[in-house]
Amino acid sequence: MRERDDAGVGSVTAPYDIAVIGGGPGGYVAAVYAARQGARVVLVEKDTPGGTCLNRGCIPTKALIRTTEVYKMMQEAVRYGCRAEKVEVNFKRAMARKDRVVKGLVKGVETLLAKHEVTVVPGLGRLVDKETVAVKSGDGEEMLLKARHIILATGSEPVVLPIPGSASEAVIDSTQALELDELPETMVIIGGGVIGMEFAFIFARLGVKVTVIEYLDQILPPVDEDLAQEVFRSARMAGIQIYTQARVTAITEGEGGQAAVVFENAATGEALPELTADKVLMAVGRRPHLEGLGAVEIGVELDANGRGIKVNERMQTNIENIYAIGDVTAKMMLAHAASHQGLVAVDNILGRDTLMDYSAVPNAIFTDPEIASVGVAEKDAAAGNLNVRVGRFPFAANGKALTLGNSRGFVKLITEADTGVIIGGSIVGPGATDLIGEITLAVQHRLTAEQVARTIHAHPTLPEAIFEAAWAAESGALHLAE
Repeated sequence: MRERDDAGVGSVTAPYDIAVIGGGPGGYVAAVYAARQGARVVLVEKDTPGGTCLNRGCIPTKALIRTTEVYKMMQEAVRYGCRAEKVEVNFKRAMARKDRVVKGLVKGVETLLAKHEVTVVPGLGRLVDKETVAVKSGDGEEMLLKARHIILATGSEPVVLPIPGSASEAVIDSTQALELDELPETMVIIGGGVIGMEFAFIFARLGVKVTVIEYLDQILPPVDEDLAQEVFRSARMAGIQIYTQARVTAITEGEGGQAAVVFENAATGEALPELTADKVLMAVGRRPHLEGLGAVEIGVELDANGRGIKVNERMQTNIENIYAIGDVTAKMMLAHAASHQGLVAVDNILGRDTLMDYSAVPNAIFTDPEIASVGVAEKDAAAGNLNVRVGRFPFAANGKALTLGNSRGFVKLITEADTGVIIGGSIVGPGATDLIGEITLAVQHRLTAEQVARTIHAHPTLPEAIFEAAWAAESGALHLAE
């Protein structure tokens, strides 16, 4: 049913139970979950369902990472008694495969939304008041949607540092890096965090000469130093040049369309040798996407830093019927965290008192080797003077890792010294991003190291490294002479 808006702007759609603005992994999961329970749901999406993660982030980058893994394996075939000659990558075909993977998953999301009868309205959503969303389509037409509850899930956008010359055509962000028609010969990546290092390995493995400039004193700043060092060594072996504690001060135009990157030691201000590159990738993080949303204008409060939308443990804003989830809250910019926040928001809207718990949210980094972590990190335990025990086990002593020819790295479990309860864990090495699930389950349900150690793990498998780390935290690893 449609009614004419009194102001004469577009039309007003009869009330929905829930309007979701943003169709990323937070928004579309919330929409489907609510619809499954009988709610009348409308989803507003300005682009393609799936959001940044599916279209311009997690999925396309992992598709390219898979290409580099296969390429590397073929290059190293002789190690496994195989022979491969004239191995090369067709970049256009690799990019086409990436696009096919993305399109297939987008189609899956669209099918899911349709099956659960979620009304999808294409366009840019804007809050008019606490129960009205204006949607502006690509042709400029605007319609109004009425909803008893609204979930804001507009995600985030790449940060561009205000460096002189950052508007140069040679400077690209992560979205543009995934749309390149051809490989550059050289690339400078500003930022050695998760995004920067994942792209560093992608392009370096494809033959690009890559240099990373990181402002802080280690790459991958959020993780423990021993994990970051494993990736640092691997990056150097892959030919990636890394400058830490360095600051870019300007980007100027070089010869032949190249960019010249001027940078210095961040601690001393000492000038470092200028770098020239075909492309400069700005990978210094992301910020909540609030522009044009109208949230602040209707009184939705921002957090103390003024970056993201302020929410409570129920994902509720200061306006009781408006909720916010995912990157727009600046809480934890992870797709799976956004999805879970969506479930929490819907539960509360539908009358179930559910709280968001951040104590067991896994983090996965797809470098070479991979890193994954959950719960309390060792450095955080030390900073908080927590009484903990640390159990470690190297993949070099794991049979499956040795058969794979990939035995760098280790598993590390953090347990409470007095109870043995596992409160955190980290993995760097083969299959880390898949293995972290077991440790996440242990942290979530407060399992002890002894309970994990007394659980039979199949042999020969990579999860045995978790089993051994649990033994190490208890009384000593079984397959390690110490």
